[in-house]
Amino acid sequence: MNSWIVLFIAGMFEVAWSVGLKYSHGFSRLWPSVFTVATMTLSFVCLSFALKKLPLSVSYAVWTGIGIAGTAALGVFLFGEAMNVPKAVCIALILAGIAGLHLCQ
Repeated sequence: MNSWIVLFIAGMFEVAWSVGLKYSHGFSRLWPSVFTVATMTLSFVCLSFALKKLPLSVSYAVWTGIGIAGTAALGVFLFGEAMNVPKAVCIALILAGIAGLHLCQ
């Protein structure tokens, strides 16, 4: 499978475990905690596979960028967190940076 696809999947699992952390309430709820640990593991496994062919600096930046943007978006939609213009611009800059890193590869 293409390393970029695996890296994207790793980023999606990062978003999932970040949201899972919120639902686990400090690992005090069993099933959200199990979900969080499982998606953390899958995220790291996918990242490690992507790192076989992609540079560490680019992969880590893309992985965390996907996590930041995805978690921020789900924070707004699932938890009613505030979204304002400066926050949206900063997230857009992160996404532009991810695209730029991919193009520089």
